Amino acid sequence: MTDEAADPGPRRYPENTMRRETWKVGELARRTGLTVRALHHYDEIGLLRPSLHTESGHRLYTAVDVARLQRILSLRQIGLSLEEVRDCLDRPGFAPIEVLRLHVARLRERIAAEQRLRDRLQGIAASLEAAEEVSADTFIRTIQEMTMIESYYTPEQLDQIKKRGDALGPEAIRQSSEDWAALIAEVKHEMDQGTDPADPRVQDLARRWRTLVEAFTGGDPGITASLGRLWKEQGDSLAAAHDARYDPRGVRDYIGRAMAIAPGNP
Repeated sequence: MTDEAADPGPRRYPENTMRRETWKVGELARRTGLTVRALHHYDEIGLLRPSLHTESGHRLYTAVDVARLQRILSLRQIGLSLEEVRDCLDRPGFAPIEVLRLHVARLRERIAAEQRLRDRLQGIAASLEAAEEVSADTFIRTIQEMTMIESYYTPEQLDQIKKRGDALGPEAIRQSSEDWAALIAEVKHEMDQGTDPADPRVQDLARRWRTLVEAFTGGDPGITASLGRLWKEQGDSLAAAHDARYDPRGVRDYIGRAMAIAPGNP
């Protein structure tokens, strides 16, 4: 048997006869919260190569590929490097259940560590509360926010967000928060007035909205999707912990229609 016969490479199918349960790279990125860049990198280093391609060359990921992706992310969260992940997954006799067991064990360790941290902070908060300086509830809300954020963003996304925050600095971050509150109020005003999303005033608001989103996400669609999901599912908690002025949910559909019209919409 020739090498070509042994390894025929990715199978190719016409796009109009695409098999069920397949995802293009952009679709998989949106569904998982990963970045297209990360998936391309996994492909380039041979860690996660899509099983199929369309006739035009688009990557097609199958359910088998998605299962491997889950194992990759589990091993990454355990702390393995990409090279160690590849060695682990490609090891003869490797059983996928091993990844789940390792991940569960590591999560239990993390949960226990978080619980110990929570207990320590609660004790500190109780002492401060007795001196009428800081309430225990403030510390508890802080812990809840930390764990909430970690559950919606991948470690890679959190690292990107931290780097952007460090680059911007605290004053720019504070100003960005005020800009958000002012912009949401302006959008709500136009929406309540019944202004058409195509109106130049709303189009200007849409451009400002996109600029603020990109300042936080760096233009990363995976982080943008995670941010939207966070507000959709935890909006009440976020609004209570911070300020309702920063809650975009009431205007999201309206500004979304405006952004779909605005020049430069991806």
